[in-house]
Amino acid sequence: MAGHADNRAPYAKIAAHYSERIASRQLQPGDLLPSIKNLSEEWKVSTATAEKALRKLRNDGLVRGIHGIGTEVLEQHAPMSSGAQRQDRGRRTGSSWGAGERSDSHQAAVVPAPDEVAQALDIQPGSDVVRRSRVYRDRHGIVAHSTSWIPARYGKLIPQLAASERLTGGTSLQLIAQATGHPISHRVDTASACRVTPEHARLLELDPDHLPTEPVVMMTAKFVDSEGNIVEYGVDLGGPGRSWRTESEVST
Repeated sequence: MAGHADNRAPYAKIAAHYSERIASRQLQPGDLLPSIKNLSEEWKVSTATAEKALRKLRNDGLVRGIHGIGTEVLEQHAPMSSGAQRQDRGRRTGSSWGAGERSDSHQAAVVPAPDEVAQALDIQPGSDVVRRSRVYRDRHGIVAHSTSWIPARYGKLIPQLAASERLTGGTSLQLIAQATGHPISHRVDTASACRVTPEHARLLELDPDHLPTEPVVMMTAKFVDSEGNIVEYGVDLGGPGRSWRTESEVST
């Protein structure tokens, strides 16, 4: 059977199965999903459960219902992730990449902290910080430009933080927690819309003479360890047309 051995409700298992097939491109835009009747027979569930699975896929923006034809897979643009979501993904899977993503242009350097970064990290403006940046892409282009700002003392403790290459052995937060013995205890996330500036255009590899008129999403994440130390401040700038999405369970 096509389901997964887990504790999710049957409709959620069905929806997750097709979501994974869409994300992996096993199902292409324009492909049709099985009918409610065929789904109920294949998964041995009621037609109401099968319809609920298809409704979840529609609500998630993965498919659309076409009257008289069926349920069609839609073209997908990967939503951007916040720094916190990427860290969560890295902890679960060992990679911060989303489905269909890759990262490149990994750069790192020790630089003076800009005022905004100094305020976020609770350090003096101009103090040394490690700036790590990278670009996340999918087949449509840039998903987001991501920058991590880390107090320089952690760069001295973990030299690879200041190296212009992908980290090995874990995410930056995992490496810092391992080196200090202080786990990350909480984080503060923000999300806002901002107009594209010439600097944003440079980071997102856009034509500075033809800036998009629509705003882009900017997300920040501040991570604090169990001793109250702010160990990282992340800034993610979404590519034009990208949106941010999060999902959580609601108890009743």
